[in-house]
Amino acid sequence: MCGAAGEVRLDDQAPDVAAVAAMAETMAPRGPDAAGVWSQGRVALGHRRLKIIDLTQAGAQPMVDADLGLTICWNGCIYNYEALRDELAGHGYRFFSHSDTEVLVKAYHHWGDRFVERLHGMFAFAITERDSGRVLLGRDRLGIKPLYVTEDARRIRFASTLPALLAGGGVDTRIDPVALHHYLSFHSVVPAPLTILRGVRKLPPGTLLAIEPDGSRREITYWAPDFTRHEERSDWTERDWEDAVLDALRTAVKRRLVADVPVGCLLSGGVDSSLIVGLLAEAGQTGLSTFSIGFESVGGVKGDEFMYSDIVAKRFDTDHHQIRIDTARMLPALTGAIGAMSEPMVSHDCVAFYLLSQEVAKHVKVVQSGQGADEVFAGYHWYPPMAEPDAASVAGSVSRYRGAFFDRDHDGVAALLGDERVACRDDPSLAFVTEHFARAGAQTGVDRALRLDTTVMLVDDPVKRVDNMTMAWGLEGRVPFLDHELVELAATCPPELKTAHEGKGVLKEAARQVIPAEVIDRPKGYFPVPALTHLEGPYLDMVRDALYAPQAKERGLFRPEGVERLLADPNGRLTPLRGNELWQVGLLELWLQQHGITGPAA
Repeated sequence: MCGAAGEVRLDDQAPDVAAVAAMAETMAPRGPDAAGVWSQGRVALGHRRLKIIDLTQAGAQPMVDADLGLTICWNGCIYNYEALRDELAGHGYRFFSHSDTEVLVKAYHHWGDRFVERLHGMFAFAITERDSGRVLLGRDRLGIKPLYVTEDARRIRFASTLPALLAGGGVDTRIDPVALHHYLSFHSVVPAPLTILRGVRKLPPGTLLAIEPDGSRREITYWAPDFTRHEERSDWTERDWEDAVLDALRTAVKRRLVADVPVGCLLSGGVDSSLIVGLLAEAGQTGLSTFSIGFESVGGVKGDEFMYSDIVAKRFDTDHHQIRIDTARMLPALTGAIGAMSEPMVSHDCVAFYLLSQEVAKHVKVVQSGQGADEVFAGYHWYPPMAEPDAASVAGSVSRYRGAFFDRDHDGVAALLGDERVACRDDPSLAFVTEHFARAGAQTGVDRALRLDTTVMLVDDPVKRVDNMTMAWGLEGRVPFLDHELVELAATCPPELKTAHEGKGVLKEAARQVIPAEVIDRPKGYFPVPALTHLEGPYLDMVRDALYAPQAKERGLFRPEGVERLLADPNGRLTPLRGNELWQVGLLELWLQQHGITGPAA
């Protein structure tokens, strides 16, 4: 739900309320139901609201608790807010609303910064203290909700989206060279705190940022998953693990039903979304609204998986909606999808989520979705090789992972980039993965890869995609596979149980208790978007026009000969993960142009 923005002055001047209001206004699609701006002392906050819990004005934001001297604006949902409210009432707190927003305020007052450890949910918040001027920013454990920050000597600004910060003005929009290397090498993933722009950073998942009254900043990591085996589970059988996983997912799905509006479900027909539908039905949800999307086939690539989603919809008697997208809708939707991206996201299914969300938002305001299962339960093809003997060491596991996941090596990145000031002399993407793999708390190659993907890749690819594309239409996406207790449990599960059965073995076996076998034993599928997998016609023209545009030439990101080589054979160069190299460079330039970012790259 919602979009939040704000400014904290560091120079004893009044905050720029007009800039904060402009930032909030860019996020109207995230919060189409209401708007608010508040300012006091050195802080200004802005908000756009999507009404999900406590639909009355009492739940409006920014929310001021005059008795406690606290003000908050935030984005997300606290699934256990009712239990926390009861606990806080037992401590003498009185409530003026029925919202989870007020629970956050009073929980912070009672427990201090560590109140986040009690939260089950997704959130990115800013809480300010009236009397001291202290501001606390925070982001949920798995980074489901985003929080971008820009600062200079005079002020700090933050917002739920990067384009909102651009609307406030004064942002250094030069390209960050390390982030660019990650984008071109690390499968378009730019790990926090970096973004593609030098002047914008993002708060890492599971992190608090305290802005103290004297202007000093303190960053606290309050959560990180442990990928080692636990002694108390050492005697668990395979069935014990399956039952534990299913029970944890059952709890996660029930938690995400909390709302004062109906909750639907995205149904791709894969194991993950099908299992969520089955558990929702098990929890007593009748007439559940489910939604599937399909595209026209292009170049021999099939554009839908309706045969599997239909099986699940029929089995659980859902109110199912097949959304068929013809080619004529795709090209205009690309512009909207790119505009909705807080950062460049090369995944072909962004436009699928964008179009799906547009249709789903006509029926419901909240949906559950199956994102995260592949990263949490080892569903990708690169996990089983990480168990090979040569991947036992850190160096060996880095080599295996890099070979499967990286789009280009360092020489390939350097050959593509035009301005030598942008090209990095070393290989920051390889260094990042090596340092991450070497950290304590993951002792096998599979565990190292899963930890990296769960805490980094997942956050800045699938999860960001879900947030950006659903919120573009005022739709709240909830992801039960990223319930932090389920993630903690899965992290301790023996890797061989997760990689079994071509990936997600423990989850698939648990799913047999709930959903039809033909859905579980089907070939692995993805959101099929054939028009972007095989670039031709107007899609190819769109990419070519972007790369030849005056802005692109002035920016000088890519060597002309490299661009010419890709355009000469637009579908001939694919990454190890079958991504189109031309689409990757074209998408970056399209994103920069659509968000009005001009000038030299460095």
